[in-house]
Amino acid sequence: MGTPVTIALDAMGGDHGPSVVIPAAAIALVRHPDLRFILVGDEAQIAPELEANPQVAEKSEIVHTDIAISMDAKPSQALRRGRWKSSMWLAIQAVRDGQADAVVSAGNTGALMAMSKFCLKTIKGVDRPAIAAIWPTVDAECIVLDVGANVGADSRQLVEFTLMGAAMARALFGVERPTVGLLNIGVEEVKGVEEIRDAAAHLKEAPLPIRYHGFIEGDDIGHGTVDVVVTDGFTGNIALKTAEGTAKQIAQYLRAAMARSLLARLGAILAQGAFRALKEKMDPRQMNGGIFLGLNGIVVKSHGGTDATGFASAIDLGYEMASSGVVSRLGSDVAQFHTKLELEGAA
Repeated sequence: MGTPVTIALDAMGGDHGPSVVIPAAAIALVRHPDLRFILVGDEAQIAPELEANPQVAEKSEIVHTDIAISMDAKPSQALRRGRWKSSMWLAIQAVRDGQADAVVSAGNTGALMAMSKFCLKTIKGVDRPAIAAIWPTVDAECIVLDVGANVGADSRQLVEFTLMGAAMARALFGVERPTVGLLNIGVEEVKGVEEIRDAAAHLKEAPLPIRYHGFIEGDDIGHGTVDVVVTDGFTGNIALKTAEGTAKQIAQYLRAAMARSLLARLGAILAQGAFRALKEKMDPRQMNGGIFLGLNGIVVKSHGGTDATGFASAIDLGYEMASSGVVSRLGSDVAQFHTKLELEGAA
């Protein structure tokens, strides 16, 4: 067993608070026995859940606060009122102060990003953090970013997103030189807006620790054409929500088709093993957790309404990222890229 990994959990974040966070910690602890937890929130609500999960209690310490950020709070308001005392802030602060290796929260996304940027700061050379998500593909998974942190992105920021996504791919997939594609409206070099074409030019020429594939289209994401898909947050968020909606739509179609006749019901019974495997593959809880890349620390955002299984997946992601040294490697990659830009400017 290696060095223990400590994760700070915002126990009050999300729709369900400690009733989901503590059972999720128990699930994650089975998979990663070297985990330790800092549980931040109202001790009166956390304590009963720990009594029901003594294995988590043995590996945890509680940081008490009865202040929680509401799910509808504006980021500026949350930052102004929630700093220093809220469960979200104190969990992030534990990473800043070296008490925890990562933080996981199911709370307000905007507030979490605002507080994380203010508390942890961005890596030197990174203009804006990005939210990266794990996306299921035909054979495995890929990483897509940005999926919502930035409405737009210029060419320099798209290259920074590329380096962030590649660092995450190395950490999760064990690929030293991940393949990267820029999401575009076509694969031809003349397609797309100027920012995307300029980013492509940089990625072709710069000596970066990636294998640049070129432009990809939307259907390439699910096909697993590349390890990392890069786009701005506006496009990425639409793609993510569209994929989630399409998965639900297909599930509804299947349920309706299987109930249409006696023969269809019989066929469904005979194929229930295949349907179970399909359900597991498409279960969003298994891919739950978006990571804020580009910060001096690891911050994982869980869906607010997820259950213990989903939140445990977010804890898993925080554990894997914390164990990989991704932040220091990313800082080195970004510095290398900006050194190249400075040399080009001086030439």
